[in-house]
Amino acid sequence: MTANTPIDTGATAWVLVSCALVLFMTPGLAFFYGGMVRSKNVLGMLMQNVFAMGLISVIWAVIGFSLAFGGDNKWIGNFDFLFLSDVANAPNLPGYVGDFALVIPPLAFVAYQMMFAVITPALITGATADRMKFSAYAILIGVWAIIVYPTVAHWVFSPNGWLFGEGALDFAGGAVVHINAGAAALAVVLVLGKRRGWQREAMPPHNLPFTVLGTGILWFGWFGFNAGSALGANGLAAQALINTQLAAASAMLAWIVVEKLLAGHATTLGAASGAVAGLVAITPCAGFVGGMAPIVIGLVAGVVCYLALRLKTKFGFDDSLDVIAVHLVGGLIGALLLGFFADKSVNSLGADGWFFGGGADLLGKQALASVATLVFSFVVTYIVAVVINKTIGIRVSTEDELVGLDQSQHAETAYQA
Repeated sequence: MTANTPIDTGATAWVLVSCALVLFMTPGLAFFYGGMVRSKNVLGMLMQNVFAMGLISVIWAVIGFSLAFGGDNKWIGNFDFLFLSDVANAPNLPGYVGDFALVIPPLAFVAYQMMFAVITPALITGATADRMKFSAYAILIGVWAIIVYPTVAHWVFSPNGWLFGEGALDFAGGAVVHINAGAAALAVVLVLGKRRGWQREAMPPHNLPFTVLGTGILWFGWFGFNAGSALGANGLAAQALINTQLAAASAMLAWIVVEKLLAGHATTLGAASGAVAGLVAITPCAGFVGGMAPIVIGLVAGVVCYLALRLKTKFGFDDSLDVIAVHLVGGLIGALLLGFFADKSVNSLGADGWFFGGGADLLGKQALASVATLVFSFVVTYIVAVVINKTIGIRVSTEDELVGLDQSQHAETAYQA
């Protein structure tokens, strides 16, 4: 929005609804993950996700938004919008001019982006399940929400960011959300270590209906995540919405077919995981592809993300609930396949991929954004995790881990005997 650009009430209404949809994804994620842990850790998982809704929202308002979207520096924002000062009355946000001019109130944009900032560090909890101190988690995501997330968001989402300027495309957060969180998850589990008994004893999900419920909430909320990123109630939002549905559906089908062929059964957990893999992969592509592209992207994501599950056993890291296989690998798949399937006729502000006459140019830019995000997030998160481990300790004691996080960290029990 500029001084000469009127507010579009329809666009504003859609973005406000999308805010609610994206926020609802975080408790959905809590149930998705909560069903997969053992019963003694379910409240610990729910608490970590719900806590992110509180802590990250406050951090975003105080400093996160300003660092992500303030100023015209290509590497990081500034303190112009500290404590949300001057946002409500700003004639425009830095870089959002011309073709990128907002037609919604700046505070609606702040709120919408806040919900992305909330769910991104919450994704990490699936990798660290069953063994991380709550105090260490709180410090980790608090620091991460100041240092890592706003930096990557500025690089990729802000029109002034260097990766945006390079021409990398990320419609709704393939790099900013999924590659970012997946790389961070890998860094933390390397510092945290394996769960007691991992690969020696069975650790089955305690409540798969919770996981299916969480999948449904995530799928529902993802329409706000992807279609809301059009920042308008228009044809682009409709394209992003149907792309989201088709990618999730095809990825689910691909996952359970491969699972049936390789493991002998098509499982409920596989269906849920496949759908989320498709949702992740279509996220960067949602507003830049059309036709059958989302189905192809979903099929690839379903197959490759399932096969990626084997990486943790091969390399010996304990990613408890497969955040790396689904979010890091899925995010990379979507970001790179966009280099092939992007179609400028879908979105004039995008680019043509390899299959639409654009050659390898966009693919190179997508690879640059993916690698830059992965390396930055991994390195900084690893350093933060090591510092936490050397000071207050990052992992619960053996006794607390055996008792479970519900009792040891929160003095509560999910299920009474």
